[in-house]
Amino acid sequence: MPPSRTTLRPSFALRVLARSLPVLGPLAIGLAAAIQAAPVPAEVWSARLPGSPTWDAALKSGALEPIDAEALLPSFALPDPLRRPDGTDVHDPITWAQQRQELLKLLQHYVIGTLPPPPRTARAVEPSTERDGGVVRTTLVLEFSPRFDARLSIELLAPPGTGPFPVLLVPASHRDWAVIAVSRGYLACVFRAGDSFDDTPTFAGLHPGSDWTLLARRAWAAGRCIDYLETRNEVDRRRFALAGAGRQAAQALVAAAFDERVAAVIAAGSGLGGALPFRLATESDGATGIEGTTRTTPDWLHPRLRFFSGQEQRLPVDQHHLLACIAPRAVLLSSARCDPQDPLWAVEQSWRSARRVFGLHQREDALQLDNRGDDSEVHRADVERYLDWLDGRFGRGAPTPASEPSFPTYADWQRLSRERLDPARFPASAVTAVLGPDARRPLRTRADWLEQRNAVRGRVSWVLGEVAAYPESRPVAFTSAPPLRAPAPPPESERTRLAFGSGVVGDLHRPMGATPAQPVPAVIWLPPSPLAAGPWGAESRAPSLEIWLSGGFAVLTFDTIGSGSRSDEMNRFYHRRPHGSLFGQWLQDTRDAVTTLLQQKSIDSQRIHLVGYGVGGLVALHAAALDERVAGVVCVNGLTPLRSDTPDKALGGVARWSLRFPWLPRLGAFVGNEDRIPYDLDEVLALIAPRPVTVVRSTRDSTTSTVDVRSIVQRAGAVYGLYGRAAVLRLLEVDDYHRYSPAVARETYRALKTLEVP
Repeated sequence: MPPSRTTLRPSFALRVLARSLPVLGPLAIGLAAAIQAAPVPAEVWSARLPGSPTWDAALKSGALEPIDAEALLPSFALPDPLRRPDGTDVHDPITWAQQRQELLKLLQHYVIGTLPPPPRTARAVEPSTERDGGVVRTTLVLEFSPRFDARLSIELLAPPGTGPFPVLLVPASHRDWAVIAVSRGYLACVFRAGDSFDDTPTFAGLHPGSDWTLLARRAWAAGRCIDYLETRNEVDRRRFALAGAGRQAAQALVAAAFDERVAAVIAAGSGLGGALPFRLATESDGATGIEGTTRTTPDWLHPRLRFFSGQEQRLPVDQHHLLACIAPRAVLLSSARCDPQDPLWAVEQSWRSARRVFGLHQREDALQLDNRGDDSEVHRADVERYLDWLDGRFGRGAPTPASEPSFPTYADWQRLSRERLDPARFPASAVTAVLGPDARRPLRTRADWLEQRNAVRGRVSWVLGEVAAYPESRPVAFTSAPPLRAPAPPPESERTRLAFGSGVVGDLHRPMGATPAQPVPAVIWLPPSPLAAGPWGAESRAPSLEIWLSGGFAVLTFDTIGSGSRSDEMNRFYHRRPHGSLFGQWLQDTRDAVTTLLQQKSIDSQRIHLVGYGVGGLVALHAAALDERVAGVVCVNGLTPLRSDTPDKALGGVARWSLRFPWLPRLGAFVGNEDRIPYDLDEVLALIAPRPVTVVRSTRDSTTSTVDVRSIVQRAGAVYGLYGRAAVLRLLEVDDYHRYSPAVARETYRALKTLEVP
């Protein structure tokens, strides 16, 4: 059930229970939902988030009651759809039916608003029928009680014959899909409830004061079409299918989850509100996220969802639950590899989790993936392939093969590497730590540190895994090749596309006037990853390129492994290099990028800096620690302590780098034994000394502890002090959550400029 308005803080016992669960273990869905956080004053929320007139007005009027998401129990992994609110597991379809109803209530409460029941009375008016090339075309309008001022226009396209025909329902913006379907023997129902043609605003009078969203209204409209279609003799009532792309795909999934008459769904790029989980498509992941979505399209999702901006891991429900609620009926999730609004990795995680529910019904193959290439648009060939799949599900043709997942898992790495690491064989950090009060041999002089530095590098390199060896190559310019997905550079700059290292492709942006006689400093930008759209990800990062160029810096960007043009490199990486790591490959590509810049005569070889955000920030620190050619680093929301990030802190832990996504799979063995991790980030920072490093951190970052980050920087500062350079290791804290906001962008540029100060 959705939480009541009674204020209830988690008891001590409940907190202990939550902390005793594995970080990536399934948390009970209802556990967090049963806790209603104490309201936060509306003015506090208005100050925390960018202005949204609709949302701000609802807060001010009292129509929207503020909640404190931070008081809800977090789950960084997708909560297990087969875990009941009381902590027990669902083992059979009967118990699942009860679980499904609870999940549908949560989805309505937090995401889409309340779907009303069908109208008591509906009627079809203004019918018109004509024949067009053997196809029977019928148009009519459905009107709903009580005053019949709620209207929905529909168009039926029936193939030759008497039927009964399977039915494909699509919004009017997808009428071309309907035309193809009719040619293949489907009856197509085209209804005006989509982005281009929408009658659902007339539904407002049906349920005055209802909190249902635009997404909910459009999904409800599909059900009203099915109500009418069931009255027609030429319709096969067992074979209703919904289809759509983009937001229309999201409404199709919602309609199917709430209406069991829908036998199949084709959802192409459904994004937020569809199959894309909120907790895996945040602003920190380079996606639009909850904040951007609820601000720019305030009527699409429930305004209550906006309270979870930057706290997505505390949502009691997520979109993989929506998929699970369709089980065991057929679903095809079609995603483009480079669609920033529907990142493929996050969709695959939703698919993996929901598939367990389909398996409970012995129908695991009913939920399938279709990866369709780089172009986010849906073309005729895609629609024909979707209908091939639908024919197979409806027994009208041979089943078509599904796409394989594009991203590896920790289990894949374990199977391929055959590594079984026993953390007990590694000494506790209190014994081996180089820095801090527990150091076995405290550092008193620079010589003390130099004596131990190589051993630290060795432990870091072991965690990174084996790195492939290949001969150094010189960069090759592609003058006619299209640029990476990036904002247009300002007129006062020039762009050259380069291939370097083992064939990695990047764009070098230089200010006009950069010459061998006047070389300029350079920045290598390392984004969070994997980003579907390439190195810049969300549009909020675009201004940084112009700012850095106008500040006199050249900027090199490249598609990191798993991103943009390199998305296909992920799937079989551990087949090829079972004892390496994706993180290590990204690091090697970064070092190759440094080599590339050193070969550019217009670049100052003594002033090559790394700027990284999120995972990219962590890569930047490691790359600089192992490559002394890097002059300085700005790490933005990427300094995430290892040993101190224990499960009881509920911050995500080292599991985020191993179990959640196998960037550094060897760390997976240390979940629950963090004190035995071979190194920590204070040692990484110390390896960079005496070169300048600025750590930029959002104080409301829900994935790190302020105390732990400050402690890491303080301990590393001792080594900087041995060089007489304590001032060049800086920690800048910004009052914000984990995102690349304008405030964070300003601090990042400020930090970049300080790297240039001797």
